Amino acid sequence: MIKKYYLLFIVFSFVQLSNPLLAQQNEFGNWLMYFGTNRISDDFSIHSEIQYRNHTVEPVNIEQLLIRTGLNYHLSKSSIVTAGYGYIASHDFESPQKAAESTEHRIFQQLILINKVSRLKFEHRYRLEQRWVNGDYKNRVRYRLMAFLPLNNPTISPGTFFLGVYDEIFVNTKQTFFDRNRLYAGLGYQFNKTTQAQVGYLRQRVNAFGKDYLQFAVVFNPDFRKKETE
Repeated sequence: MIKKYYLLFIVFSFVQLSNPLLAQQNEFGNWLMYFGTNRISDDFSIHSEIQYRNHTVEPVNIEQLLIRTGLNYHLSKSSIVTAGYGYIASHDFESPQKAAESTEHRIFQQLILINKVSRLKFEHRYRLEQRWVNGDYKNRVRYRLMAFLPLNNPTISPGTFFLGVYDEIFVNTKQTFFDRNRLYAGLGYQFNKTTQAQVGYLRQRVNAFGKDYLQFAVVFNPDFRKKETE
């Protein structure tokens, strides 16, 4: 029963991404992203993240700059809890001013649970956000289900190409209940134990408005734990 549920999720995601109605857009955007999990002990790591989001495919018309960090506690190999902070500066399309029209300070807490079904790796991310947008306080809840499928190896190990698919829903606790939905599919490559890259396509829907984005991401997960010497 569980396997059928995950297979239906993957099929639904690819059908939505391939739907020609979703492609009726005036503009494509571009997201350039860096993610890092910096391991400092067996139990703790530091999350680091920078996203440079653009209104257009060319990275010359900034939409958002997002900087996020947090402290991860590794409950086990398949479960991580995080508390962190994010700063988001948002810019209007072709704005004449250099400063952001909107700034946000955000505190978040999240839980990540990981499980495998055959070659597929599933990641469940539950996130709570306390947001101060131009001084206006808001709460938001997010859930993301992501699936990874290695293509040329049994697992995502060095030298592996893989597919990544996710769907994430955002809901508010007040005002408009539905905030947004993000649907993603991409191709990744694992260079070594610490470094991977992904290129993908994201469809974001905010209420009645939808927009498509090309995404380029680098993931760098260094291990700073002290190695025992013989």
